[in-house]
Amino acid sequence: MSIDMSQFHQVFFEECFEGLEAMESGLLTLDMGDIDSEIINTIFRGAHSIKGGSGTFGFTVVAEYTHIMETLLDEMRDGRRKVTQPAVDVLLGSVDCLREMLTAIQNEQNVNNASVEKHKTALEVVLNGGSVAEEPALPVEQEFTSEEVSFNDAPDVDEEESVELEEQGWKIAFCPYLDLLKTGNDPVRLFRELNELGELTTTVNIQDVPGFYELDPEECNISWDLKVVGDISGDEIREIFNWVEGDCEMEIQPLAKAVKLPPVVKKIDPEPTPVIIPNNPAPKSVEVKPKPVTETKKPDSQDSDNEAAKTTAKASSIRVDTDKIDTLINMVGEVVITQSMLGLVGENFSMDKVGQLKRGLAQLERHTRDLQQSVMNIRMLPISFVFSRFPRLVHDISSKLDKKIVLKLVGENTEVDKAVVELINDPLVHLIRNSLDHGIEMPADRVAAGKPETGTIELKAYHRGGHIVIEIIDDGRGLDKDKLLAKAIEKGLIEENNLLTEKQIFELIFMPGFSTAEQLTDISGRGVGMDVVRRNIQSLGGNIEIISELGKGTTIAIHLPLTLAILDGQSVAVGDETYIVPLVSIIESINITERMLNKVAGKGETFRLRNEYLPVIRMRSIFNVHSGNPTKSKEGVLVVVEGQGELCCLLVDELLGQQQVVIKSLEANYRRVEGVSGATILGDGSVALILDVPGLVRFSIR
Repeated sequence: MSIDMSQFHQVFFEECFEGLEAMESGLLTLDMGDIDSEIINTIFRGAHSIKGGSGTFGFTVVAEYTHIMETLLDEMRDGRRKVTQPAVDVLLGSVDCLREMLTAIQNEQNVNNASVEKHKTALEVVLNGGSVAEEPALPVEQEFTSEEVSFNDAPDVDEEESVELEEQGWKIAFCPYLDLLKTGNDPVRLFRELNELGELTTTVNIQDVPGFYELDPEECNISWDLKVVGDISGDEIREIFNWVEGDCEMEIQPLAKAVKLPPVVKKIDPEPTPVIIPNNPAPKSVEVKPKPVTETKKPDSQDSDNEAAKTTAKASSIRVDTDKIDTLINMVGEVVITQSMLGLVGENFSMDKVGQLKRGLAQLERHTRDLQQSVMNIRMLPISFVFSRFPRLVHDISSKLDKKIVLKLVGENTEVDKAVVELINDPLVHLIRNSLDHGIEMPADRVAAGKPETGTIELKAYHRGGHIVIEIIDDGRGLDKDKLLAKAIEKGLIEENNLLTEKQIFELIFMPGFSTAEQLTDISGRGVGMDVVRRNIQSLGGNIEIISELGKGTTIAIHLPLTLAILDGQSVAVGDETYIVPLVSIIESINITERMLNKVAGKGETFRLRNEYLPVIRMRSIFNVHSGNPTKSKEGVLVVVEGQGELCCLLVDELLGQQQVVIKSLEANYRRVEGVSGATILGDGSVALILDVPGLVRFSIR
């Protein structure tokens, strides 16, 4: 019987990606020249966890690569190496490389060996003080060919190089508990790590192994006496056995006795090529071992995009606070009690029990709503899951552009639905790239304008009503309205005599193909992004707006619903059809008659609300509804709604009531419909369309 380790793979990968995020965040906060032991230890622990887990699951390519990272980090935390920008950059590249490897393994794809070797070489360059270590050439008299030594002859021994040294190392008594294997730990992996530190000798104790018929293959009945020889610190030994702390009994003692080292034996490679024996101060026996060959397939692509690698490995599970689980369990218990009560009422029902039945149904409704809220809370994640990716993006792009930019994160613990977290990343990446490339000026330009040399981008999140607001604020050059207008006229997007408000001018940025970039770069400026950004945000049921001041900076605000699964809505009747208007978009409702509307030639109808004329959208005309009472088309209710900062009025026949509705995707089940964001199933089984208020507002101001 063997343990199926694949059942633990998903948890392992999720923990690895979380560890990589922590490592990346720590590397970006390191101060050059200083040694912050707490931060470096955090980074080291992340690498060590990935290395140990990879070895346990047999992902040797990851474990071997991470071991080299550990060496560099270990030198930093011990003070043997200062923190330098080149070293940090190489370690950041190594984090990317690990992310690519783990993503490939998780998706059962080929590891990009070329990328691994490139980053491994970069690590070795830093470890060796700026150049990759090469085998030192020896004097001519120390080089031998196959013609000079016969392989059947006794090896050539240099007796004069025998020296007296004190044996350095450790003696370890390692006795695992019976359930060590059940925790996913593998003693053999620990021994391999010890062997990497020095020369390992093992003695196996099997006196406690039971007979064959009493043997449980998932129990560890073996203990070991280990001796590892080499210049090794006690912390290095304890670091390896941290994995099994609490799952074993162990005693570690230093070795301290004088021994005579064996003479150097010069062995010759059977290939007819020169063999170079290193001229070490303390010679050791040279043993030629075949290098293990790992079979790898040809990678699909030589280059991998870091951001793509981050988003490919999308988490299929989430971590939930135990308090949320306890609340959910309590709610389920309340529902079960109410269901039992209603069951008893129904067994011998009579009219004198109607009051009891109504109370039970009201109680069931209340518990169902609480249960729904508890379940939705489980899906809520802090927006930091998205924000944590951007310090690295700002670091890399600002270095590439030779700009000095600081990223500030505000409101990282603001919670939002898991689906929103997964889908908002790409729009935010594009917006921050734009701020880096177009918003923040070059350091010399900022100084000339009387600004600090270092620019600031603030990424901010907070709740407002039933929405989450995400703002990208920069203190850069701001938007030039005259330049935007001139570019729009030049491209034929608007007519020269059009009179646009400041808000409408800024909205030009979201038109397809619009760009003010004078030079195309790989960062931004190709005119194929902002329209896609707005479309993606609208697909989430949100909207985006821009506020900017020339020379001062720009604020881009994204408004998104807290959840994509349920919304509070107002049911409205249009003819015989029922539509749902999101409650958060409604300002007020007004009963009107036909004569209260104003007709504007070529512009449709308007309604005067407190000295402001608002456009009116007749819902019967928009959705081509002709059924129902025809007199209703001449009177009804105006629902004043807001979308993207603009107001308009929806003319409906009557208001039906407020209710929470479960959102169903219309596009996935049918096709996209203009002015509709989704659909829901009502209590009577009929389908009601959910109105896309921002889309209707845009339609009204065309």
